[in-house]
Amino acid sequence: MAVLTSDHARDRGDVAALIDEFREVTWAQLDERVNRLVNGLRDAGLRTGDTVAVIVGNHCEYFELAMACAHGGWTYVPVNWHWVADELAYVFADADAAAVFVDDRFAEATAVALRDDRSANVRLVVGIRTATDSVVRGDGRFREYDDVVSAGSPAEPADQMLGGPMFYTSGTTGRPKGVRGMLSGGLSMTPDIMKLVAAGFSNFLPIPGRTMLCGPFYHSAQWAFSYLPMIGGSSVVMQHKFDSAGMLELIDRHACTNVHLVPTQMKRMLDLPDDVKSRFVGGSLTTVWHGAAPCPPAVKRGLIEWMGPKITEYYGSTEGSIISTISSAEWLAKGGSVGKPLETVEVIVVDDEGNRVAQGAEGTLYFRNKMGTDFTYHNDEGKTAAAHLEPGVFTTGDVGYLDADGYLWLSDRKIDMIISGGVNIYPAEIEGVLAVHPAVEDVAVIGVPDEEFGESVKALVQVKDGVMADESLSSELIAHCRELLAGYKAPRSVDYVAHVPRTGTGKIQKAPLRAPYWEGHQRRI
Repeated sequence: MAVLTSDHARDRGDVAALIDEFREVTWAQLDERVNRLVNGLRDAGLRTGDTVAVIVGNHCEYFELAMACAHGGWTYVPVNWHWVADELAYVFADADAAAVFVDDRFAEATAVALRDDRSANVRLVVGIRTATDSVVRGDGRFREYDDVVSAGSPAEPADQMLGGPMFYTSGTTGRPKGVRGMLSGGLSMTPDIMKLVAAGFSNFLPIPGRTMLCGPFYHSAQWAFSYLPMIGGSSVVMQHKFDSAGMLELIDRHACTNVHLVPTQMKRMLDLPDDVKSRFVGGSLTTVWHGAAPCPPAVKRGLIEWMGPKITEYYGSTEGSIISTISSAEWLAKGGSVGKPLETVEVIVVDDEGNRVAQGAEGTLYFRNKMGTDFTYHNDEGKTAAAHLEPGVFTTGDVGYLDADGYLWLSDRKIDMIISGGVNIYPAEIEGVLAVHPAVEDVAVIGVPDEEFGESVKALVQVKDGVMADESLSSELIAHCRELLAGYKAPRSVDYVAHVPRTGTGKIQKAPLRAPYWEGHQRRI
């Protein structure tokens, strides 16, 4: 039996482990399907150590595949399903993906990416619920997901080896990079190791419980707050596209115990009509976590008033997981703090020369996991080195301090990341696309206040001599970005400037560009 599912299949095999908009999968069914999937994919040519890319919505199959990778020794790359073909082809090549899994709603862009020369390393394409006329079916590497499962033996897979995710996170200079976690101590990489990792989540969530997943599984936080509890026996109810009223109904219908939210989702919940909110019972819901972006105080206070002190905030990153947490009561007393660091995390504050500063003094924040975990950026030793003060001590680029009570505060960010609706957006990638447009002399991309999303993307464009800077050009520039980037990265607005200020070394001076837009607004990051 599969190590991570066998106990649950034995103890409560007829209980639903996974529930999506299409079907339910019991623990017994999941256990058998994971066995079949591991054996079927091995029969199809996947080898231990291979990497696979996954462009799939929030569906049962995604969790089945994650479980299969955890037993087959495969690294899986959860791909942002908003990415366009060029971005997909880049990741297929950079990750050296041997297989691509895609569901029908993302098949068109995937098919274009697979025809790109950069995708020549892909040996297997697996379609999930693909229609008979799906564009990926014409690829000679294509197999239907259910066919792979049914062809695989239900017997316990031999030589089970731990595999796991490699999340791609954007950097300040162009293309995203994969984050590879590392364990210390020479641990044997079997699926049992994942049980130890998941056990740590019992400090944050009721396990076993029932998770409500309402954000994209390709996001590292949504993955951690759903997949890891599942290893401990928590069922998962999932919503592919967030709908606040629908999510509340699902929580009540399935007696969900916990949910992870981003501030945009929290605001949309508060904006629901009173009659919709009054129908929500929420008696089963014990824990609401939120993170990924700063939450407007009025929104957070409103949710605490509605749901009570079950709201807990965390600060963390793909690279470093959860760093600190703050409860509702603590936040009401220390609004603005991101909480106390976990006992397993050491916070180190340093000045620009790398020297540690006194408590209460501000500086660049570095973190060390006391359990010995660390990370590298896939195929980028330079970026890995730049993120580390020393081995095992890394930074997210934030500036802040620890107060006398041990609470962590963020005051600035050295990198120019935009956080819109809980999604990280890096201006350099957008600037690179706009810079090649024939009308653009120079460009800077910044985040500006947005009531719904926290920040939205704005392009500040210096046009070439003789070019008319008007609404028509703005529409053209935005469309240009949408052709080459995922839609959420495209600027929502364009302003024109006489010149883009730069330092003597050519770095854009973002602070004076941002200042007029943020006057009267609090920009914590």
